[in-house]
Amino acid sequence: MMSNILKATKLDFALMKQYTKSILFTIFFPIFFTLLNRSMLFGISFAMCFSSATSSYTFSICEANNMERFYGILPIKRSEFVLGRYLLIILQGVLTITVSIILQLLALRIVGENVQMHQITSAFLTGIFLYSTYTAFLIPGFYKYGSIKGRVFLFFPTLGFLATLFILPKLSLKIPAVSIALNSPAVLFAVVFVSIVIMYFISMCISVRITEHKEI
Repeated sequence: MMSNILKATKLDFALMKQYTKSILFTIFFPIFFTLLNRSMLFGISFAMCFSSATSSYTFSICEANNMERFYGILPIKRSEFVLGRYLLIILQGVLTITVSIILQLLALRIVGENVQMHQITSAFLTGIFLYSTYTAFLIPGFYKYGSIKGRVFLFFPTLGFLATLFILPKLSLKIPAVSIALNSPAVLFAVVFVSIVIMYFISMCISVRITEHKEI
């Protein structure tokens, strides 16, 4: 099974190559906002909001070229194709946030900003949590409605980005549990990791169920 999932991931990766410039844009463009606000958390949140939208690219290619029939003749189960796509999107998120943090850290250092380790950790955990939340929500929508009709779901990352900037800071002041999680790296890491696993598990189950009941 794992072998087939990796094959599905490689196939989607090959399809994504034509969008390399767009993906790089989601990494480099947020640096401008990082420098403008002198905040890595702001820049990373912005980058992951943009990056999550690229999860629609493989769906767009498959829909435009009617590749569902092609997938149907390959000796790989539909569920394995789904898991392979999730794996690619997760790996893309990890790579994007890692490169983004390195580039944004260098940019801030160049302009004389002293970035502390806890700021880097907070930016990383916040970014990977936001990306996971966005994509876990978006992917089942794309499987259900396709890339064109499913674009309506792309409003979710934007709302999530705005909520991160304006609601979470105020929420942490009013709810002690949120404040403790934000100020304790160990607690924050545990909460983020468990939340991501649960979100992706639910999202994958929904996507597999959708594809298994969809006619080709």
